[in-house]
Amino acid sequence: MLRKLIQAGAVLALLTGTAYAQTGFPMPSMSLGGDKPPPTPEQVERQKAIDNAYNNATKKIPDKQGAADPWGTVRPSQPPAKSTANPPPAKGNPNPPQAKNNNP
Repeated sequence: MLRKLIQAGAVLALLTGTAYAQTGFPMPSMSLGGDKPPPTPEQVERQKAIDNAYNNATKKIPDKQGAADPWGTVRPSQPPAKSTANPPPAKGNPNPPQAKNNNP
């Protein structure tokens, strides 16, 4: 009984230790960008120039053409017509078809 109580206490301590590490009491004073100063007019103009250069470069990319089929000249355009005749029996067939014996 005492052993189970000690094991439960150890598990509880381990779980609360990881939870404590995630919350981090006391909270650290980290800045996540909330106090970032606004961009200067030079930075705004530079960003606009970068955006314009990107848009001009993307406009120079040609439109995508239809799907290319590299095997198109190798394959026939129409599949071969299937023959209706019975295929010849396979060589080495262990069970060849037997003729029916119609003796009464």
